[in-house]
Amino acid sequence: MSAEVTNQQPVPLVNVQIDGVWHQFPKGTRIIEACSQVGKFIPRYCYHPRLTSPGNCRMCMVQLGMPKMGPDRKPELDPDGKPVHNWVPRTNISCAQDVSEGLSVRTDSDVVKEARKAVLEFLLINHPLDCPICDQAGECRLQEFSVDYGQANSRFLEEKVKKPKHVEIGPRVTYDGERCILCTRCIRFMREVAKDDVLGIVNRGGQNYIACHPNRALDSNYSLNTVDLCPVGALTSTDFRFKMRTWFLKETKSICTSCATGCNTVIGARENIVYRQTPRENNDVNQTWMCDHGRLDFHDLASPERLLSPLVRGADEPDWNAAFASIASAFKLVAPGQTALVASGKLTNEEQYLAARLVEALGITLHDIVPHQDKGDGILLSADRNPNTAGAQLLGVSAATPGAALPAITGGVRGGAIKALIILGEDATQIGLTEADLKKLEVLVVTSLLPNATTAAATHVLPACGFAEKRGSMLNKAGRLQRLNQAVQAPGLARADWEILAGLQEALTGKPAGFTGIDDVFQALAAAIPAFAGLSLGKIGDLGVQLQPAS
Repeated sequence: MSAEVTNQQPVPLVNVQIDGVWHQFPKGTRIIEACSQVGKFIPRYCYHPRLTSPGNCRMCMVQLGMPKMGPDRKPELDPDGKPVHNWVPRTNISCAQDVSEGLSVRTDSDVVKEARKAVLEFLLINHPLDCPICDQAGECRLQEFSVDYGQANSRFLEEKVKKPKHVEIGPRVTYDGERCILCTRCIRFMREVAKDDVLGIVNRGGQNYIACHPNRALDSNYSLNTVDLCPVGALTSTDFRFKMRTWFLKETKSICTSCATGCNTVIGARENIVYRQTPRENNDVNQTWMCDHGRLDFHDLASPERLLSPLVRGADEPDWNAAFASIASAFKLVAPGQTALVASGKLTNEEQYLAARLVEALGITLHDIVPHQDKGDGILLSADRNPNTAGAQLLGVSAATPGAALPAITGGVRGGAIKALIILGEDATQIGLTEADLKKLEVLVVTSLLPNATTAAATHVLPACGFAEKRGSMLNKAGRLQRLNQAVQAPGLARADWEILAGLQEALTGKPAGFTGIDDVFQALAAAIPAFAGLSLGKIGDLGVQLQPAS
């Protein structure tokens, strides 16, 4: 944690010796961070680089020494010309102290090892042997540090203290007080980041535990971040609890598609089922946090109502070729200028690009995306609940003001001027069209994940993929281009929207789209749109690239 730079003045560097090797660090760097920067990991429980440091777990012990001063008030030097240090006989915590000129740090001395063993022994005195049934097993710092820094035997013979267990302190978080080591990370996060001071410590001594304030619950939209922060198994996700061991999960780096912030995520899946979504560190987007709304927005992927195969009105379970052929035949009866397109702001850039090509190929003049606006929270959750509004605008699918063309589209359908409507990932009834309006259309082509009122009225329903079932890129509200990665396979015959759009283009124009994969689509996109020039999906990287100036 570096000191802030005032008036753009350079931060002075100080010389610090760590395990016998001299280094330089900016003044104001915490000792624990300085050690980490040179590859000397210091175990910690209460410390987190984005929270205040209470120094209450005592696990980050190191031994400190200061230069020995001679009569002339200058540091004494050894025969090699290096300062001689006076070592403090006891250990100090490294999370709450900054580096200083001439400081020497020992991270692995005998004194430090004994101190860490003592701390772990103290923390484990009343800790239950819950590892076989604890959801934190495999990701538990208490397990890891007990092996790395603790001792094998226990001298505690008394009965362990019993504390509240399986307490639902909020709608999404369950608390086991016996496992809690009172690091207070959860308390500090809710107070300092989530701005909801709802947690505290009740009772004293060996009987204290974490609880909500009277008449309150841990119901913040950021409550599940406390589960991520908990270094033991005291706080667990009620949604994920007892569903899957963490070491069985295949983890895929991706992004959240629940709003325009585009938080970086890790999708945990096994046997083609997504079990959880957790935040991934990106200092330019979401730091290390994520809201509960986005974190739990994956259950539709496993819905029993998923659309699994193309549907054509009046036909018995057609395949994709038959569906495209039927669409092509239907559009031959539609005059030019009688078609409109409504797209979703959840489509990737590649899909928006292909939608724009389809608009051009069919001469569609009325096209737009459906804006989804709600109240933002000033932390991470954006008022724009579409993850790729900026991409749709840049690629020309959206009007300059998203949704501006929708009244003309609804009026055209209702008045009969529009005979064919293509709906990509949206429900047309949400833009003012009724089921009676939709029945007036001669052709209604819909791509969707789940059935809705529009799919019920459609002439052609094309099953699409969810966010975790495809690759692509999106542009968040800050102009950062980020990559969506595939974690699981789509069920049934569902396809990614870019594949559907490429197939539609081929069917409706009679010309091959020329794409064999999503990388080909991005290459064509980069060649056509100057802002994407020189980029590829691979070059975007795990943390994205700044495509437009941040607003």
